[in-house]
Amino acid sequence: MNVVVLQGVLSSDPVSRQLASGSTLLSLELTTQVDGAAASVPVAWFDPPAEVGWAAGEQLLVTGSVRRRFFRNGGLTQSRTEVVASEVVPVGKRRQARAALGRAVAAAEATTC
Repeated sequence: MNVVVLQGVLSSDPVSRQLASGSTLLSLELTTQVDGAAASVPVAWFDPPAEVGWAAGEQLLVTGSVRRRFFRNGGLTQSRTEVVASEVVPVGKRRQARAALGRAVAAAEATTC
């Protein structure tokens, strides 16, 4: 089972870019609180449904999965662990946030049965 639910503050403005495949990648940096300490989590959202108007400081709920990506940089192989988002919802939109959580729970239950 690989299901992630994060709630945190957007650390910086989202960055959108077109990939060679034609897909759109929206990169987010989310800061969460874990036992009183801040943890920064990179989030990749492929082909988001629409242009987002979020800015740094907004509270978001992210559901998705964790992946480790390997790449070459300067002749060295490096890796990055990130969350691949399936949904991103502003926390203030409670109905949408509850629905996203419900879908994440259903996905988790479906993989454990």
